[in-house]
Amino acid sequence: MALTGSSLLRLFLFSLSCALLSALELLQSEKRYEGVQGDKIILDCKFTLAPEDTGTLDIEWFLVSPDNQQSDMTVIVFTGKPYPQEGQLKGRVDFVSPTPEDGDASIVISNLKEIDSGTYQCKVKKLPGTQNKKVTLNVYVKPAKTRCYVEGRQEIGQDLNMKCAANEGSMPLSYSWLKVSGQEKLPATATADATGGTLSVKNASQEYSGTYKCLSKNRVGTDECLVILNVVPPSNTAGIIAGAIIGTLLFILVLGILIFFCCRKQKEKKYEKEIQHEIREDVAPPKSRTSTARSYIGSNIGSNHSSLGSLSPSNMDGYSKARYNQVLSEETDRPPSQVPNYVPPKVAGPNLSRMGAIPVMIPAQSKDGSIV
Repeated sequence: MALTGSSLLRLFLFSLSCALLSALELLQSEKRYEGVQGDKIILDCKFTLAPEDTGTLDIEWFLVSPDNQQSDMTVIVFTGKPYPQEGQLKGRVDFVSPTPEDGDASIVISNLKEIDSGTYQCKVKKLPGTQNKKVTLNVYVKPAKTRCYVEGRQEIGQDLNMKCAANEGSMPLSYSWLKVSGQEKLPATATADATGGTLSVKNASQEYSGTYKCLSKNRVGTDECLVILNVVPPSNTAGIIAGAIIGTLLFILVLGILIFFCCRKQKEKKYEKEIQHEIREDVAPPKSRTSTARSYIGSNIGSNHSSLGSLSPSNMDGYSKARYNQVLSEETDRPPSQVPNYVPPKVAGPNLSRMGAIPVMIPAQSKDGSIV
């Protein structure tokens, strides 16, 4: 039976499909992977070869860029031996099998980081066969460094909030509250916000006091923190305010007294300093003995000279001149310290009356000082 053209075409396509089925093939595996920051994960990529795949085996892993305008980042390459590439995964990625040519092109990523999340592509080429596949990796961060605190006045009858927040952790995060002391159940007036982490308490009472625990949770882990609630009777606010005012006034009063005495002391010191440096111009300086003696001698000589001048020129001219000159010469030749006290010459009573003197009666005194 002769074969028609259509039959020949169908036979050719069948033979070609059989050849393709026996060529390089990637085995099915997970398409989505989830990891935890700090852990490690294996991304599968296993394959089979056909006898007609005689070319050189090339294996490449890429981190697909989310931006079509940027090129993909090469993670690791195998061409006879593995060649890790530069980038954020340097030193943290390697092939699982030491001999990937045996059919295992899977890779292991250690010390996972949140930035490692993305789409990875495995490409296996052995001419004439070429195959590739993509897998998705999501890296999550466990909740950590969760902090609890009370917001509001912890007094009877007051409304307050107990808050909880994790500083680290992949979203979505959820929160739950437990009481771990006392009655070990939440207050009847308490309402919890699972997404915000707030436990609101209305009209607090002393029975609400105790230790509370907050659990922060996401899909890969949990964390917790504790807070102590201590509800006490209301404080005497008016008394506290009055005490604060009285204390402030007393402080101002004491401060004012200190300033007053300091200013007064400063003024006294300034006054004493001015008195010590003040120059008294109304008091004449004391006269020296020399000047006193000279003035006394001069006055006596002047008086004697005037008295003798009243005598006749013929009798007293030579005497007065000689006596006067002698006194002056002795006074000028001697130093002031050696000038003797001048004693005027005694004159008889008749001579005094002739010189115009007026007699004066001087009362006598007894030894005890009384006038006779």
